[in-house]
Amino acid sequence: MAAKSDGAAAAAGPGPEGPAGTARGGAGGHGEVTTEIAGPGPAAAGGPGPRYELRDCCWVLCALLVFFSDGATDLWLAASYYLQGKSTYFGLTLLFVLLPSLVVQLLSFRWFVYDYSEPAGTPGPAVSTKDSDGAAISTKDSAVAFRTKEDSPELVPRPAQSSASTYRRRCCRLCVWLLQTLVHLLQLGQVWRYLRALYLGLQSRWRGERLRRHFYWRMLFESADVSMLRLLETFLRSAPQLVLQLSLLVYHNREPDLLTALSISASLVSLAWTLASYQKVLRDSRDDKRPLSYKGAVAQVLWHLFTIAARTLAFALFASVYKLYFGIFIVAHWCIMTFWVIQGETDFCMSKWEEIIYNMVVGIIYIFCWFNVKEGRSRRRVTLYYCIVLLENAALTGFWYSSRNFSPDFYSLILVCVVASSFALGIFFMCVYYCLLHPNGPMLGPQAPGCIFPEAPGPCAPPTDAITSPPRSLPRTTGTERDGASVGGERAGTPTLPVFQVRPGLPPTPVARPLRTEGPVIRIDLPRKKYPAWDAHFIDRRLRKTILALEYSSPATPRLQYRSMGTSQELLEYETTV
Repeated sequence: MAAKSDGAAAAAGPGPEGPAGTARGGAGGHGEVTTEIAGPGPAAAGGPGPRYELRDCCWVLCALLVFFSDGATDLWLAASYYLQGKSTYFGLTLLFVLLPSLVVQLLSFRWFVYDYSEPAGTPGPAVSTKDSDGAAISTKDSAVAFRTKEDSPELVPRPAQSSASTYRRRCCRLCVWLLQTLVHLLQLGQVWRYLRALYLGLQSRWRGERLRRHFYWRMLFESADVSMLRLLETFLRSAPQLVLQLSLLVYHNREPDLLTALSISASLVSLAWTLASYQKVLRDSRDDKRPLSYKGAVAQVLWHLFTIAARTLAFALFASVYKLYFGIFIVAHWCIMTFWVIQGETDFCMSKWEEIIYNMVVGIIYIFCWFNVKEGRSRRRVTLYYCIVLLENAALTGFWYSSRNFSPDFYSLILVCVVASSFALGIFFMCVYYCLLHPNGPMLGPQAPGCIFPEAPGPCAPPTDAITSPPRSLPRTTGTERDGASVGGERAGTPTLPVFQVRPGLPPTPVARPLRTEGPVIRIDLPRKKYPAWDAHFIDRRLRKTILALEYSSPATPRLQYRSMGTSQELLEYETTV
């Protein structure tokens, strides 16, 4: 079975592991998607699939609360400045609300247009496969569909749609387009995506086994989209808003009123929450990394909350006196951090120019806090970054204090102490996260390997035919626990299924390989991106559409397999129960 994102189906002859087909996927032909259909077997019927839990639902609801509180308090504060006749403060506050929101809504609507649009002349990605007799069969949404009859899959032709059904379908599509246009004009694109992720997660909990996996897979895609959008918006809106309001407070040498305090607090919480949520969704989406527990996510929220608070307060103190020099400092810091990120040779996007834009955005993030963009042990990079931040905070606060002739008044001393104590608290929670709550285990105790191949001879080098476990959020009945660090996928004293299984080595003499019985395999002719980058099928939307078409059309659970690098044979399989 195979699919082409441009609508042209193609099939290949049977290979060593059964009938297979190929299809091009990815932007600009970046990748090739191949799927295999194996005969019916125990695994084809599907084992325990991913499960959406109550805590996942609560996390999304809290994210919505943070989103609304941040936007509402900023708009309320802007209206307050307008009523007080402070037109400059009103304009700046409103600018930092509307401009980032417009940028994010345009990006979100662009994603919707690409995901919902169809190639000309076809209702969706074409899918082709070969049946048990080797006959090639082409499938499209309006022509042929997979059906499951008892335990054995079979292809059943779907009757052609009548003119009435085609009319209804077009009306539904028009309504969806109008709804999405209205939602994004009202600047609620992220809210829609949050609610959709919540809906898909609940559907994955309530539906049958096959549909449950399908809805959970789509929920992961939606969560990835909204986490990326929120990360971009918070550092374009909440971060400068936070610096602006703190600078105004320090400049006027007054205590914050209730509304200003609410706006500052909401912006600060929004920054910390978005960073922790992004890391959690990223780890949950990758089956080669252990998931981030909710305890670890809360520790990350506190870590970023206090370090960003100290950072923005130091910025505000310095900017209240040296406005021009503050602008020069920000631009210089951004250029240095962007160069540092580029020098690290990140691999996040599918094209060179997208990668450059991504590095520039990460440079903005590095103005305020740490953000991991490179695989491997990050302790040295984290230590170096926070040493630089500590020196900068001390210098900025010291220059401000010197401008007051080192006045020993209570107000100045309190602000200096708040900068120092907030930074110290942030470093404390960072140490708590790395020492106790890191997914790989405690830093000072026995650590589980960071990758999924603990028995590999080299650092994160995959053994032959290593098979990963299903995606994150398996049912708790399997013994897998998200909260707390787990080593090797097991908790002491708790029975659990083996997370990682290594197939025995190949025999010295070649033998005929039997047909696989685990169901279809979706092969992606791309090397897998290294953590902390997203997998290609999360950021390449054409590849995503192709995989979703294959996954929805398959009667069994497909598995993903990326191309192995540095080896002449296909030795590595990244397999995921979707």
